[in-house]
Amino acid sequence: MQELLQKIAERRAQVVVIGIGYVGLPLVVEFARAGYRVVGYDKDRDKVRLLALGESYIGDIPSATLKPLVDSGRLTASSDPDVLGSADAIVVCVPTPLNKTKDPDMRFIASASDEIAQHQHKNMLIVLESTSYPGTTREVLVPKLTRGNAYRLGEDVFVAFSPERVDPGNKIHHTRNTPKVIGGATPECLRVAQALYGSIIDTLVPVSSTDAAEMVKLLENTFRAVNIGLVNEVALMSRKLGIDAWEVIRAAATKPFGFMPFFPGPGLGGHCIPIDPLYLSWRMRTLKYQARFIELADNVNSAMPAHVVALVQDALNGAKKSANGSKVLVAGVAYKKDVADYRESPAFDILHSLQRLGAEVSYLDPHVPEVDEGGIVMRSVASSVRFSDYDAVVIVTDHSDFDYRRLLAEAKIVVDTRDALRHLDGDKSRVVRL
Repeated sequence: MQELLQKIAERRAQVVVIGIGYVGLPLVVEFARAGYRVVGYDKDRDKVRLLALGESYIGDIPSATLKPLVDSGRLTASSDPDVLGSADAIVVCVPTPLNKTKDPDMRFIASASDEIAQHQHKNMLIVLESTSYPGTTREVLVPKLTRGNAYRLGEDVFVAFSPERVDPGNKIHHTRNTPKVIGGATPECLRVAQALYGSIIDTLVPVSSTDAAEMVKLLENTFRAVNIGLVNEVALMSRKLGIDAWEVIRAAATKPFGFMPFFPGPGLGGHCIPIDPLYLSWRMRTLKYQARFIELADNVNSAMPAHVVALVQDALNGAKKSANGSKVLVAGVAYKKDVADYRESPAFDILHSLQRLGAEVSYLDPHVPEVDEGGIVMRSVASSVRFSDYDAVVIVTDHSDFDYRRLLAEAKIVVDTRDALRHLDGDKSRVVRL
């Protein structure tokens, strides 16, 4: 341990980050900035090629930041697993999606664990950042890395879990200034992991175990999923009561204690909130416990795209039009405002449903010029498009650079799922709100 700690302190430790997407790329940048030699390892050869050229493929990391680190030789990229053999520290940032039955898909963690075990040597630190159910590090990583008693945990190999806290598009909180939760498989593992992360993160938050650290991440995103489910249901109830849900939420938010505002929308998207709570729900089912809040929130949130489509149908019917044959424009396919990330975006459920109804569907998103997701292969129409050419426009993502004033003036019908038109003056008789 002392040898590894010294390497970390002197920035002589070789760091490999497995998975160089939205989580891994910011990490390799911080490690390289701190003076480490760092390799971004990924099976995606296109990402490896771009990183090797110093060209960023993620909005939060400018190429101007990336290229000098690549040119200095401190940051390299590879798709060859042999790079793991020379690593002193490995950080695993692979995807953890759900399968079709909404159960955890662990194949990427399993594959990374196998590759690390094949290239393992003494005095290695392995940190898992990929979100998973409590017990993953202890039950999956540790047994593979201590197989046959060749490597003693906390003496020859050091294992920890530290949940990622990436928020794409956040201009204030980024990798370095976002507090980092860390749980070690042993106290020695925690000490080594803290030494590594302490060199790139301002504030560390140690917890008692890897299980606790895994639960922290799931609590954070379950909190958000459940509260979004609550306000989505408030929106549905308010609509039936003839009340403005956004007005109610904003008024409630003036209370200086005991209330935190969440806002309704067309459904959940992104790499965390729609997925992470279901890892916990699945884990609890294996222990014969039903995570009722999680499952109820998932039911409410998953039904929101269908509610949006029903609003479109009703609005078209009110104009004596059928969805079948109508031209519908979806404004925004990214999962959140002002980002290019469209993973798990509710826009795709809405697009699919409208297509099944026979609508002629297009989308407009200046951040996402083209998509190939779940059978939807499209290119964005131009921002100069005439909104009057469509029978209905559906605002799914409230990007800042949409011309909402022109949209309100031109569109025949607007289904506004984000309350994006609230502050505009004009005729809102054709606007249908969530």
